[in-house]
Formats: sequence, C-alpha cells, structure tokens
Amino acid sequence: MSLPKVALITAASSGLGAAIARMLVVDLGMNAVINYHRNAARAEELARSLREERVARLAGSGDGTTPEIRLIQADVSSKSDIYSLAEKAAAAFDGRLDVVISNVGWTQVRNFADIEDGVDEDDWDRCYAANVKSHLWLFHACKPYLLESNKRDEGSAVFVSTASVAGVKPSGSSLPYAVTKSALIHLIKSLAIISAPDIRVNSVSPGILLTEWGLSFPQERLDAAKKANKLGRFATVEDVAEQVRTFVVSRTITGQNAVIDAGFSL
Repeated sequence: MSLPKVALITAASSGLGAAIARMLVVDLGMNAVINYHRNAARAEELARSLREERVARLAGSGDGTTPEIRLIQADVSSKSDIYSLAEKAAAAFDGRLDVVISNVGWTQVRNFADIEDGVDEDDWDRCYAANVKSHLWLFHACKPYLLESNKRDEGSAVFVSTASVAGVKPSGSSLPYAVTKSALIHLIKSLAIISAPDIRVNSVSPGILLTEWGLSFPQERLDAAKKANKLGRFATVEDVAEQVRTFVVSRTITGQNAVIDAGFSL
C-alpha cells in the first residue's frame, strides 16, 4: 500500500490557504504541513477540523485512517525562514514533499490611478520580496524533495503559486502589487521551463475574494468590483481551490496561469 502524498501549504491557517489545505487533505487524502505566521490557535483549529472532516468522509468505507497534519510557524517573507520551513516540513514526513502551495503575498492599499501614490520605495521593496522572491526561494528550497517525489511517481511533483488578476490586468490595491504579481506569473513560467520534465509549476490568479482581507475593502469598492465582474458575482476560495486541484491531479499541465475572476479581466 502506497503512503499518502505530502503537501506543504504556506499561509494556510485561513482564507484561500485553508481552502486549499481542505481540498488536499479532505478531498485528496494527503498528509499536510500547514504553515502559519502568527495565529497558532487558528492553525490548530484548522488542523483539528480537517482531521475530523477526512475521517467523516471515510466513514463506512472501512478506512479509518486519520490524516497526519503538522503545523510549522514561519514568516514566508523571510528567506531564512523559508529554507528552514522546507527542511522542517520534509523532515516531518521522512523527507517527503510531493505538492507545494506557495500562498503568500503582501500589499499596501494605495490609489492605483495616482502615480504619486505609487512610488513609495518601501512598498516596492516589500511587494517584490513577498510577491516574487519568496516564491522563488520556496521553490528552490523544496526542489530536492520534489525531484525525489518525481522519482517515486513520475509526474506527481507540483508547485503552485498564488498570483493575482492584478498581475494580468493592471488594477488592484496598488501599482507595486500589480507589477510584482505580473512578475510572479513570469517567474512561474520560467520555473516551469527550468524544472521540466521533473516538476510541474503553475499559478492561480484570483480576483477579489471575500476573505478577511477582501472584506477589509470599503463596501463601495467591493460593489464597483462586483459590477465590473462580467458574471456579476465574486469567485470564492473554493473556486480557486478547485483549480489548484486540477493542477495537482493533472500530470500534463505546466507553466500555466489560471485566472479565476468571474470575468473581471475580460
């Protein structure tokens, strides 16, 4: 009997990261490492609920296996923390990592249309560090483990980053955010070329999601964004998680950026 695959999900204690973790653990039956930055209690509650949901899903099947979930604190905007996280995550499962979800980003809300509000150097530096370099460092840190995954099961190794529709259509919370998310999408395509055929590398680009972060925007801004979405509604974290599932399960998709934005970028 083959052992369950192991997934590492960064920034996973809530919002999109938690939805992706739920899909990987409950739906696909993977073991998981859930990374969190500050809120240990929230991460612990998520791990508890995922274990219970997976066991309930298997009720009556004769398989009473409880998924193994490890929680690791790390600041994934820090290069040293990222490399330490990858090492600890693999060590928690005897050196195994099959799926890595790089779900991290940073922005400072500005007026996108006002260039005077878009030239703060600290914004640019922090956006570039979180939205581009952190994904590169995580890929590099996890690469040896993903290569081993491919040796065990050809095509199984996959790395997925969270980008943004702001990286596809100039828009969003700030100019540096949009530009660095666009850079991330290009990075992902580059890594897909560099790491083929052993590791598949893809990204997802959500529009506004009504997470804790999305709901922090003024209501008038949310109303305007919803009106601009051609479908007249917002995508959900579950919609994005379903796309991530496709990237994880399909063994012939690499170098792709999937836009999940209810038609905003059309």
